[in-house]
Order: sequence, then C-alpha cells, then structure tokens
Amino acid sequence: MAANGLPFSRLSVVGDMNRKILITDIDSHAIRQTLPDGKPYRSLSSRSVHHLSNTHGMDGREVEITALKQQIIPERYVRNSRTLSPVDQIRLLECCVGVVGLGGLGGAVTEILARTGIGSLRLIDGDWFEDSNLNRQILSSHKSLQCPKAETALHRVQDINESILVSAYKEFLTDSNGAELLAGATVVVDCLDSLKHRFTLERIAKTLGIPLISAALAGMFAQITTIFPEDAGLCLVYGEPENIPEKGAETHLGTLAPAAMLAASLECAEVIKVLLNKKEILRNRLLVVDLFSSQMEVLPLTG
Repeated sequence: MAANGLPFSRLSVVGDMNRKILITDIDSHAIRQTLPDGKPYRSLSSRSVHHLSNTHGMDGREVEITALKQQIIPERYVRNSRTLSPVDQIRLLECCVGVVGLGGLGGAVTEILARTGIGSLRLIDGDWFEDSNLNRQILSSHKSLQCPKAETALHRVQDINESILVSAYKEFLTDSNGAELLAGATVVVDCLDSLKHRFTLERIAKTLGIPLISAALAGMFAQITTIFPEDAGLCLVYGEPENIPEKGAETHLGTLAPAAMLAASLECAEVIKVLLNKKEILRNRLLVVDLFSSQMEVLPLTG
C-alpha cells in the first residue's frame, strides 16, 4: 500500500490518467507556428504553460517537458530548437545547476541559464550589492543596492522564467555547509572572486562527484576551465592551495563588464556541453581571453 492508502497499482492508473489529461490539455492549447526558415512547428505559449501548471498543480517545467515529449515546443525555447533538439531541451529542464557567487560572473551566468531553460537553479552568495558593483554586475541596480545578491537573483529568475525551480541561499559557501547547499546539483559553476574559496568549492564538488565549471577575471582578461571529480583541477592553474594569495589579479586590475559578460557566456556554454555530453569541453584545458588584443588561446593543463 502507498502512504495515502491507495494500492500502488491504483496510483499507477491514476498517474496514467492524469498524464493523459495533461497531454490532451497541452494539445488543445498548442498552436501552429512557422520558424523564420519556413519550417512549421507546434507551439505552447508561456501563458498556456502558466495556466496548465496551475490547473494541474505542477511545476511549469513539468508541463514543458511533457509538451516537448509530444514534439510541441514551448515558445520560450523556440529559438533554442534549431541547435538543441527536444531531447536536449528536456535534458536541460531535468538538470540542476548550482551557481556559487552572484556578482559579475554569477549574475550573468544566472541570467543565461534561466533563459536557456536549466530546470533547477541553486543560487548561493552571502554578499549584498554596493555601488562599486554597478559597472559590471547585471543584477545590480540603484534599486538593489544594499539588497542581498541571492534574493535579487531569485527574483530575477522568477521574472525571466517562472517555469523553473530556483532556490536562493543568503550565505557564503564553506566546507561545513557546501555539501548541503549543492546537494542534488548536476553541475556547479564557480563565480567566486577568492582563490581560497575557489579551492573550497572544488573540494566540495569533488566530494559530491559533480563537474565544476570555473572562471576568473581581471581587467579585460578572463580564463575558463572545466574540472571533473577525478581531475587534478585548480592546482594546475594556481599551484597548491596553501601557497596562493586570497585574491588574484583582480585586486590590481579590477574587472570590466565585457570580460565579465564574455566569461559568463563561456561558462554557460561549458555547462550546456557538459549536461548534453558534447565533445570539446575545456576539460584539462584552460581558455585564456585577452579582450584588449582580441586574442583567445586554449592551453593544455598537465601535472
């Protein structure tokens, strides 16, 4: 017997009936559209997703996943659909990504992942916005000054894509709380500005057995790499953690918005490639970007 007293076989029948009703309702709300190249498709508007979510008492992403399985494309993802297949989009909706640090990198990463359709986001930062953030941090504004970054990020995601699940944590990630904060994440994105905290995040990601996408900024420079649990990782970039300073070159060069936005985009590209098991990820490699000279170079990382 199930906890509510119904036999499991009965619950299965009820579940099948509910799915059939949902599929029928999605079908009735779907409309025929045409892509810019003339290819027809069936579409489900964001308003319909919201309505069906409320009607059936489920998350919007569940409605969208069900629609995609019927080859009906949620209109918010239609411009994804020429690069990402319905199976790809479903995979992204089923995944959870942790974003640690919600400043220049993390704010833009959060924005991109929410728009792309990552189904669940765990946003972690104990900091508050201040005036000096306004030059580059996409979540900062005059209205958000002195507001918690995590809370602001949560509201931004809800404004962008109400279908996805989002959890915000107004605390800094540490060795003691990291495993709990990132529990259930498929991938974690390093958007920190402290080298020592970056190594802490790497230890936690390896303990949890999840890939880490890491980036660092300084002035108009950026670097990005992807680290799997079995990889040597950050020590190949910075050396051993006991010998590194608290902060990197950002202390001397600051950070400009173009570097922050580009690095965030590259981190998100890595997230998508890792989640979809695409080739040519930056594993054991470091992508280095110099925007002043318009140069990008990929360097091998070897122990």
